[in-house]
Amino acid sequence: MSVVAVLGAGGGGLSCTAELSLAGHSVRLWNRTEASLPGSGVISYSGVLGEGSVTAAASSTDLRVVLDGVDAVVVSLPALGHGAVFAGLAALGCAVPVVLNPGHTGGALHLRRVFAASGVPLPPVAELSTLTYVARRPPGDPGGVRITGRAGRVRCAALPGGEAAAACAAALFPGTLSPVPDVLATSLSNVNLVLHPPGAILSAAWVEATGGAFTFYVAAMTDGVGRVVDALDAERRAVAAAFGHKLPSLAEEMALVGTVPSSLAAAGDTAAAVRAGEANKTLRAPDSLGHRYYREDFPYAVTPFLALAAIAGVDTPVAAALLTVARALTGGCDGGLDAAGLGIGGLTVDGLLGLVRG
Repeated sequence: MSVVAVLGAGGGGLSCTAELSLAGHSVRLWNRTEASLPGSGVISYSGVLGEGSVTAAASSTDLRVVLDGVDAVVVSLPALGHGAVFAGLAALGCAVPVVLNPGHTGGALHLRRVFAASGVPLPPVAELSTLTYVARRPPGDPGGVRITGRAGRVRCAALPGGEAAAACAAALFPGTLSPVPDVLATSLSNVNLVLHPPGAILSAAWVEATGGAFTFYVAAMTDGVGRVVDALDAERRAVAAAFGHKLPSLAEEMALVGTVPSSLAAAGDTAAAVRAGEANKTLRAPDSLGHRYYREDFPYAVTPFLALAAIAGVDTPVAAALLTVARALTGGCDGGLDAAGLGIGGLTVDGLLGLVRG
């Protein structure tokens, strides 16, 4: 049994707390706001993990209390929350293994840059390419989580010196992780980088008109949207190839995770594969342009992707166009993780590979 701090009480954090607790680990749950923490630490879960409840060993908004004496930290937060949490971990001199579940695009590099700026030694750090769950919290129920999917295969990589974090991740999520050489491979395997932006832009009018009263992965995943997804996906794979990584297509990656049927992924019809995925089939579209598909996936997925593409020397017109439209559409989506935020400004391909591989 390990003592694990899970940072984040959204659908991912609650799912992680439930699964790790069921596996016999002692889990301490942290969240920035008290209102989002489950009462008395009791989490009621349903879905692919079964139905029942677990009780976190502790739940608090005080990061120091949650971290005291733990064996590992699992960060299960939107990328929007990474900066503040990484700064908090650095301020407390966190030295135990840190697992980013998920790492989003550039999560480990972002953490490295924050610790370096704080003058604090970097702990062992590993990131997962995709959240290990498809889950949502029912509205108004801080202690409930509906888990509609559990990943079958997720990529995992550590920063140099972070082997203990990769080993910790493998122990916490046994039989799930596929090791890859570096965090560029995990960051460029972020499913949401490709899956969300085309549909978010191309269904934006419908989002505003209906408040998201339609299914994002079925009704909004038309064949035309699928073709834009494929074009963005080709750019992602080209950038990965420039760093020496041969990555599968989005549909093939989602089949490995377990969120689309393998047969449809193999047929090469991305839109049909996504529409047929049981885990995501019933999930509603964003309810407004303030949803994380706009406020997170563009500045914290597309923007760092473009930073990596610039170093790789790969032209990415579809990604650049989507970001430009997102900024005009929302009146925001600025900032996020650019090259400076990732700590990779001015690097060449060889320089970046040296940074992530040691």
